[in-house]
Amino acid sequence: MTVTEQPQAGVGSDTYHEIQQFYARQMQLLDDGRVGEWAATFSPEGVFAANAHPEPTKGREAITAAARAAHEQLAAAGVRRRHWLGMVAVDGRDGTKVRARCYALVFEIPRGGQAVLRLSTLCEDELERTEDGWVVGYRTVTRDDLV
Repeated sequence: MTVTEQPQAGVGSDTYHEIQQFYARQMQLLDDGRVGEWAATFSPEGVFAANAHPEPTKGREAITAAARAAHEQLAAAGVRRRHWLGMVAVDGRDGTKVRARCYALVFEIPRGGQAVLRLSTLCEDELERTEDGWVVGYRTVTRDDLV
């Protein structure tokens, strides 16, 4: 959702709780290096767009490959990342689709070193409920330092 769009009706507490759990699980999968499972939280034709990347990454296979490469690069450098999502706002669309907006802080922890805040971002998702749970159809990540 862009700043110019009007927010829609909020969702009920059960749906809000489900989405909070979705994000907790999703970020822990990524931080644990379980990139295949993390990428499976995107729809098969899902999109990951970021203002730090020249083009959006489209499709679960491409999202998996990009996440795996990033994880391997960090592991080779001896760096672990932790994502912290907060201030989650969810607006309903039609009962099975919602828009979620939250702040995501990315911490980096070098092996044997202190954790540092690496990035502050805005994460905006279009989520869809499937029979297996929520999936991301379209994610936009905006790094605050690049705005």
